[in-house]
Amino acid sequence: MTSQMLPSHLDDEAQLDALLSRPWPELVDAMRTLDGDLLLVGAGGKIGPTLARLAKHAVDASGIPRRVAAVDVTDLSGLAAEGIETHRCDLMEPRALEAMPKCRNVVYLVGRKFGSTGAESLTWAVNCVAAYQAARALQGCRVAAFSTGCVYPLMHIRSAGALESTPPAPVGEYAQSCLGRERMWDIFADAGLIDVVHIRLNYAVECRYGVLHDIGLKVLRGEPVDVTTGYANVIWQGDACNQILLALSLASHPAAILNVTGPETLSVRQVAMEFARLLGHKAVIVGEENGMGYLSNASRANGLFGNPRVPLQKAIEYTAHWLARGGASLGKPTHFETQDGKY
Repeated sequence: MTSQMLPSHLDDEAQLDALLSRPWPELVDAMRTLDGDLLLVGAGGKIGPTLARLAKHAVDASGIPRRVAAVDVTDLSGLAAEGIETHRCDLMEPRALEAMPKCRNVVYLVGRKFGSTGAESLTWAVNCVAAYQAARALQGCRVAAFSTGCVYPLMHIRSAGALESTPPAPVGEYAQSCLGRERMWDIFADAGLIDVVHIRLNYAVECRYGVLHDIGLKVLRGEPVDVTTGYANVIWQGDACNQILLALSLASHPAAILNVTGPETLSVRQVAMEFARLLGHKAVIVGEENGMGYLSNASRANGLFGNPRVPLQKAIEYTAHWLARGGASLGKPTHFETQDGKY
């Protein structure tokens, strides 16, 4: 998919979801040779529906029949209506996953971030206990397990971002629990009982959610945009999901690690000014950049699978048009400005 093949703008959720779930040709090819079926665990969150639709579209386009199943504690009837096999499952229940479909390939999306401050025990339980129970039930599988760039230390803009070899140094209990989630998978991967790739995703964006949405909405409302955390990495959610499914080929024991984000580092100040131009509003800038942020280097993923097909400028334009039309929002600010680890 090239920039010439992208729609000029997105007017409604049907158009948005269609673009988000458009498979890359490379993913369609991968689905022709993948051994086994696909299970998406935790498919009801922000990214899960996109990933489920994308997997189904890629399988259908491959011409090779393959089961695509989605599991979550929430209602997945919308995915079921699109031909995806769905199941209710509460991963906090011991052995709940053992009654779910047995698939060779698994994407694990379960995690808790928002509202972590003040409910730290629940965050640890969801991020660690559920992951342990899932890993125990999925022995013998190939798993792409969602993680976050927040397990890395804050990085300076001059560092070029954390590499997969950068030692973890999570700030705050949310990020610490995410490293704990990785370690639950590592118990079984280190023993050779499961193949895992940890997906350290750094800010997926789409029109209803993400760093770009947060900045654009502030500009639209005339609210101040704090540039203290002045830089960030983002990737269009559809591109992230294509890379994550392709990354199943990297799963190994001990577990592999893959950073997933865009190739560029955006300036919050410059993005706010671009939204101001597109929206016809003034950007109210406060603070001064301190050079620090959660910055990841995804040169490995982008080298293996190719750069995102929706470039940063296009994602900004899509989001500005969406906001100007009063498009839907998930109502979950990313808090990308946070440097103290409190969400």
